[in-house]
Amino acid sequence: MTALELFLYIMLGAFVQVAIAAFVALVKRWRDLRFVEKRMTGLEVETPSEPILDDLKAAFKPGPWKGERAFRVAKCETESPDGQICSFYLEPNDGGGLADFKPGQFLTFQLNIVDPATTAPAQAVTRCYSLSDAPGGGRYRVSIKRVPPPFDQPDAPPGLSSNYFHDHVDEGDVLQVKAPSGHFYLERGTTPIVLIAGGIGITPMISMLNDALVHNPDREIWLFYGVRNSKEQAMQEHLERLDGRYPNFHLHVCYSRPLPGDELGRDYQHDGRVDVDLLRRTLKFQVYDFYICGPRAMMESLVPALDEWGVPDEHIHYEAFGPASIPRPNRKKTESADASAEPQGPVSVTFSTSGKTVEWDPSCDSLLDFAEQQGVEIASGCRAGGCGSCQTTIKSGEVSYNHSPDFDPEPGTCLVCVSRPKQDVTLEA
Repeated sequence: MTALELFLYIMLGAFVQVAIAAFVALVKRWRDLRFVEKRMTGLEVETPSEPILDDLKAAFKPGPWKGERAFRVAKCETESPDGQICSFYLEPNDGGGLADFKPGQFLTFQLNIVDPATTAPAQAVTRCYSLSDAPGGGRYRVSIKRVPPPFDQPDAPPGLSSNYFHDHVDEGDVLQVKAPSGHFYLERGTTPIVLIAGGIGITPMISMLNDALVHNPDREIWLFYGVRNSKEQAMQEHLERLDGRYPNFHLHVCYSRPLPGDELGRDYQHDGRVDVDLLRRTLKFQVYDFYICGPRAMMESLVPALDEWGVPDEHIHYEAFGPASIPRPNRKKTESADASAEPQGPVSVTFSTSGKTVEWDPSCDSLLDFAEQQGVEIASGCRAGGCGSCQTTIKSGEVSYNHSPDFDPEPGTCLVCVSRPKQDVTLEA
């Protein structure tokens, strides 16, 4: 055998090895792509490692779209025994891919609603609803609770958008939806997490829980879920199945008004509401990240109580639905998106339309919270800088932002839900 023939044999062998390796890699990538296409319902599929998922998402997931996009309602599913919570599964009407999102974020809906009590034309309504499942698959899910009139005002109208979804949105309908957004979401990691939900505040927690069990299956997770009784409890079967399957997941359901047939230890674990005393008695002594979402009364009592308990500010993450003023006197000042965020002395806020001038309270999270404390009504939606509903004209002065908003406000305006005054400021409100 000549030297040339030997060289050619060596080159042929190397080529065959490269071809085999390329074939194996293609088969593996095909299998991974097949996994990403599958819905992770019930968390029953075998999950590839996180680096593979992240690589695939970076390569194949489209980015957020601009403005509204048409989504078809693929499925409606009742989620509570009383029928007051319904999940809506949404698929892009154009057949394209879905933008990824972080567990805990929300979708913003642009609705045209006709008030059945009047003959007025349809009104444009912006509403935000949390995504209630983990990222992945070819559709989004939101779970919406029908909001009745306030119990102390039976003659008041019920929730406009929630009742519209329940009464008028059916499978096959098309809705206009903005891309997922929001700054309340679960960070992946290994630190134990405590998820605290009140009522329909369970929806972002389901998204966080499902995602954590897929991507961090060994992470310790505690879920405290407060409702009045079994009729109002959402997704009970799903939560109990996960509680029985994952030893690192600890489910604690609290009933404040149990029904005669509700059994302690079977249907729920604690009487009363979720509060710091319950957390003290139940949680082990270690560092946790707390994620909290619930109604006004719950948020206004629990978040400051965690402050008083000594939980560091960077470990408390929360989102309120509806107006909620959450004073936090122990909160450390953090640098905002604006470099010179905090005023150096007392500043005043003037609401020109309402005729009120009040000294700013630095313990307030935002100008929207502050306005609501003063009885000044300002329209709002997401309360996270994502939908633009609270855009308000600045007549004088300047504001800073707690974080860069996802919605780009018009010149001369601000988003009061995520802004604070830098100096004396006058708002058209």
